Amino acid sequence: MKKKLGAFREDTLYVGDALALLPKIPEGSIDLIVTDPPFAIDFRAQRLNYNRKGSNVIEGYREIPEEEYGEFTRTWMVEAARVLAPTGSMYIFSGWNRLRDILEGIDAAGLTTVNHLIWKYQFGVFTKKKYVTSHYHILFVVKDPKQYTFNKMDHYPEDVWVINREYWKGRKKTPTKLPPELVRKILMYSSNPGDLVLDPFLGSGTVAVVAQQEGRHFLGFEIVPDYLAFANECLQKR
Repeated sequence: MKKKLGAFREDTLYVGDALALLPKIPEGSIDLIVTDPPFAIDFRAQRLNYNRKGSNVIEGYREIPEEEYGEFTRTWMVEAARVLAPTGSMYIFSGWNRLRDILEGIDAAGLTTVNHLIWKYQFGVFTKKKYVTSHYHILFVVKDPKQYTFNKMDHYPEDVWVINREYWKGRKKTPTKLPPELVRKILMYSSNPGDLVLDPFLGSGTVAVVAQQEGRHFLGFEIVPDYLAFANECLQKR
């Protein structure tokens, strides 16, 4: 049975600002949110990160000014909490530099942190006078700490996940792309077939693609038209 989503349809991606689109989602209609929001850093999308050619990186990355990031984070998280089902949960990716804003946004939204996961990947950007950053934080938060989906896939599920990035050598990609294995792990633990998964900062569309592969419904927002087109291409190639 399909959910009523107001102006939106299940299994569809929409171009637009998440801050403008999230308020249009009916309250309590989303089972799981998985998202990698902008980080508010000096992110040069075309530089030669991760063994790639700058010409293969799709341009248009939209960053949030540092002075606006706290309010931006609180605004979208409050809306995300509103649209989550009573048993819903959310996974938020964050670099270390804006982690404080993410944690404060979680509190402002009235959500409860279940786990602070660490995603360890195989390489980061080369540095000369500091340690190379080779991990992201993933905040696993819920609306109701007494009732939420958690399928215990492993006997001893640890909170540090070692999952390699994808190289995508010689192929077009967005500046940041989550590995499908990472998203799949989240979906298997925190959703069930037929659930509706939202990514309000869609990027390359990995969350939507993996949701489709695993029998979940999806909804996605992306402010950069070229990224949305890339995500739709990935969905069609499945």
